[in-house]
Amino acid sequence: MHPARIADLLQPFVQEANDGQLTANDPLCKHISTYIDILLHWNARINLTAIRDPEEIVTRHFGESLFAARHLFPKVYPVPSVVKDVNFDVASAQLRLADLGSGAGFPGIPIKLWAPKIELTLIESNQKKATFLREIARALTLTDVNIQNARADTLSPSAFHAVTVRAVERFATILPTSAALLAPGGRLALLISSPQLQTAHATLPMFTWEPPTQVPRSDSRYLLSGTKPV
Repeated sequence: MHPARIADLLQPFVQEANDGQLTANDPLCKHISTYIDILLHWNARINLTAIRDPEEIVTRHFGESLFAARHLFPKVYPVPSVVKDVNFDVASAQLRLADLGSGAGFPGIPIKLWAPKIELTLIESNQKKATFLREIARALTLTDVNIQNARADTLSPSAFHAVTVRAVERFATILPTSAALLAPGGRLALLISSPQLQTAHATLPMFTWEPPTQVPRSDSRYLLSGTKPV
């Protein structure tokens, strides 16, 4: 897909950023164009996404992911909001983000494209999907991307400043695992449907939850962010 069309489709999801409108020359749009080509090629062999239309892939997958990215890493602030409650020296270390159940790479890789200085861990237990993620990371020449072909509950606890979750099976079961991966004061960002909002609050009552934010162009999709107790 042409980067100019990608820029137009993504505008509602990133329009509150302070660095102006996306354009076809933005590296983000060029990377997404490459990403879509690879995704559609692989999707013919393994089921990465049920969405086949490129424009819908942009809005449903990339748009939602970048909506989360600009809330976690708003470009109007000198320090990412994801670490505002964390004892973290942004000048001397990298912010570590884990994307749990990455699948086709959403929202983790689009967040990395938005905030390239983060250290990203993609957790995907399916070997074929993990292989796809490695191919995407190579094709986009991404650095500081660690792909874990493993179950999330086998990783070291309290290792990340932020954890993202989107479109995972056994949502209520995976929430405690997500919380365990977070360092105290870290941020959990959930891209979920409206029925799952209550589940998140009930499963992790100790978290300080922000009001859910509706994803643009969606009637039932929300970004829900919560902070782990220190």
